Parts: sequence; structure tokens; C-alpha cells
Amino acid sequence: MIPDDYEIELTLVRLVEERGADKSVCPSEVARALGGPHPDGWGPLMQPVRRQAVRLMKAGRIAILRKGKVVDDPDDFRGIYRLSLPR
Repeated sequence: MIPDDYEIELTLVRLVEERGADKSVCPSEVARALGGPHPDGWGPLMQPVRRQAVRLMKAGRIAILRKGKVVDDPDDFRGIYRLSLPR
């Protein structure tokens, strides 16, 4: 069963807060926490995790990082990214 947006949000925020300031979380860690260790379980969750990350960054609750810097536009970034507390 795919977790709903609220469950993804709770897990994402919990992991980022547990990691603490000046540390970051890989979005796949969030997906694995929800879908388990097998790629068939967590792989389909990567896009829903990204959508929640974008929403939470717009709300000021997390930061999305690319190459250690906060992305300028959460609606338009590519490649590998990390999640952290806002700076």
C-alpha cells in the first residue's frame, strides 16, 4: 500500500529533524523508511517524496539542497538533491 501525502510529510520532517542542523537526508532514505529496503517498495515513492519536499520547502519547513546550496526554485531543479532543515 502506498502511503498517503500526510504520512510522507510526517516521515520526511521527522527524518530531517532527527538528522539536525547542518546535516541532510537523501530523499531515498525517506522512501526506504516508508517502503522498505527492496527497490520495488521504495522506488515508486521517490516522486511522491519529491512532491512533498517541494511543498514543504515552499511552506518554509525544509530546504532542498543541490551541491550543498539551497535551490533557487523548488519547482525547477534537476539531479541529485538532499533535504535539510531551513538555514
